[in-house]
Amino acid sequence: MDTLRIGIVGLGRLGRVHAENIACKIPGARLTAACTTRPETVEFARQLGVTALYTDFDRMLSEAEMDAVAVISTSSEHCRQIAAALDAGKHVFSEKPLGVNLEQCLQAQAAVERHPELTFMLGFMRRYDPSYAYAKQQVDAGVIGTPYLVKATGLDPEAVVEDAIRFCKNSGGIFLDAGIHDIDLMRWFLGSEAEEVYALGATFKHPEFRQAGDDETGLAVFRFANGAMGSIHVGRTCPYGYHVETEIVGTEGTLRISAVPEKNLARVYGPGGVRAECVASFPERFREAYLLEMQEFVDCVRTGRRPGTTVYDGVRSTAVGYATTEAWRTGRPVKIHLP
Repeated sequence: MDTLRIGIVGLGRLGRVHAENIACKIPGARLTAACTTRPETVEFARQLGVTALYTDFDRMLSEAEMDAVAVISTSSEHCRQIAAALDAGKHVFSEKPLGVNLEQCLQAQAAVERHPELTFMLGFMRRYDPSYAYAKQQVDAGVIGTPYLVKATGLDPEAVVEDAIRFCKNSGGIFLDAGIHDIDLMRWFLGSEAEEVYALGATFKHPEFRQAGDDETGLAVFRFANGAMGSIHVGRTCPYGYHVETEIVGTEGTLRISAVPEKNLARVYGPGGVRAECVASFPERFREAYLLEMQEFVDCVRTGRRPGTTVYDGVRSTAVGYATTEAWRTGRPVKIHLP
């Protein structure tokens, strides 16, 4: 296959990142169609050279000239669209989370298993971030001995909290929405599956989250099958920017990734002292990771190689996220049963 023709569904903040990467930055890929229900995104698609524009996903599947679909829509639509695209004979890249409940995820898994001839890849892009990929190489090489604890922090900026409030009703809850990447990374770094979780949530600033049945911040602690531990702190009201960091503790050392979430290597010296600017958003922090993961998807389709992130990663991470949500809602520890 010389050129992979890709259609995209969803042109929100992250959808625009993927659309621009496909259209402008990835050799061997071409953006041929787009599905969006937001009128303000139509002109953006046209600027990328897309002329096949749709408001109905199923119509795009049946009419557009494309070999693959990038599913970047709202989380509750992912699994339905994944199954429909695979059944239509299209390769599929899907953003996280795989689904907002386990039943949806298992339906997507069944669709992937029905079509072993097609490529499916889930967008756990942090695995492709150079810093995280390097840390994984060091863990696998035994540099820090046996890893037994992963501590993760993921805080979205207050600057986009209104978007978070609007989205939270359909997000599956703060742990599925904001913690799914950290859950996947814990599994990845520790080489084990979570068996039990205890979680808490709180809302101090924006009561709209509680009114929607959600929280603005959350904390969860995990016990893994091999005896290792994990913790995640997620939030939506970070006052200074987008703060993501991960610490992996082992018997012989520790790895820290993005301990200071800096925008660049510059320092501002002024009356208030020395200041380092913080990254403003996840598209900025993981710009290279989003490009590398989509390049991996395109390369896998064109060469027949299987991606490193699979539907099973999505199912298991979602099962953990769902159990974490149950623990948060009930205030009790929850045993995690993986399918």
